Amino acid sequence: MTGAAATGLLTGCSGEGSGAGRRASETGAREAAARAEAALRARTSATSRALVTQYDAVLAMHPTLRPRLAPLRDQAAQHTSALAPASATTPSPSPSATASPAAPAGVSTVASDADEALKQLADAERRTSDAQLAALATAPPELARLLASVAASNAGHAFLIGGGA
Repeated sequence: MTGAAATGLLTGCSGEGSGAGRRASETGAREAAARAEAALRARTSATSRALVTQYDAVLAMHPTLRPRLAPLRDQAAQHTSALAPASATTPSPSPSATASPAAPAGVSTVASDADEALKQLADAERRTSDAQLAALATAPPELARLLASVAASNAGHAFLIGGGA
């Protein structure tokens, strides 16, 4: 038997029964990719949710900033929903007009000076943008495009709030 014939026999033998194994392997890989994407979505959504909480704290402390910040806060809430895993999509409630001026848990203390509070919020937008950009490295293409858009929006918000500082 020649080497080419033996190779053909081995190839033929190794191919039998491997279709089911290959399908199981592909299914396992798809499931692992779906779990990884869901985890990434949960992390990036939580990052955006923390930003919304920061907005709520600033708006509670400085209600006169509402006309300026409410549209940006609403966009950040939309980012949270867009990034959430499919099983966790729930609309973010609007901030209460009578909210307490105390900062919610997990949010940095809001400065009593409105200009300083705006600087803090702009910094939070930049940090959120950076986090979304860092997540691009492991995101599948569709989620990567969404993350890039959200990061650009956050960077734009930071500019609008803080004047590009």
